[in-house]
Amino acid sequence: MPLHVEAVWTPTQDEFDRFARISGDDNPIHVDPAFSARTRFGRTVSHGMLIYSKLWAMLCTSLPGVRQAHQTMMFPNPCFTGEPVELTVEEIGTRRFAMKALRQADGAELLVGETELA
Repeated sequence: MPLHVEAVWTPTQDEFDRFARISGDDNPIHVDPAFSARTRFGRTVSHGMLIYSKLWAMLCTSLPGVRQAHQTMMFPNPCFTGEPVELTVEEIGTRRFAMKALRQADGAELLVGETELA
């Protein structure tokens, strides 16, 4: 049976801040609410790779010890704190998995991608 894993995640500013410290990506759009309030988004937005890391963790939990060979992803819409996100990892072929993050409120795609395992 093909792997299909789903979860709901509600991002927090603390997660954005911690990811910025770990990754070194401290762009103010992610970590500075005052700065972000003046942007077209009006508030902080998630790092794309934070979203991907949530999806990758779901895959690794389901298939311990896997290694990634290749990934593709797009971030069509912003991901905000306090808004629940539906995360889905679905097997679509031999060692290939579709990954998707959708905002629950309106179904907007936040991350759409694929990963191929080594």
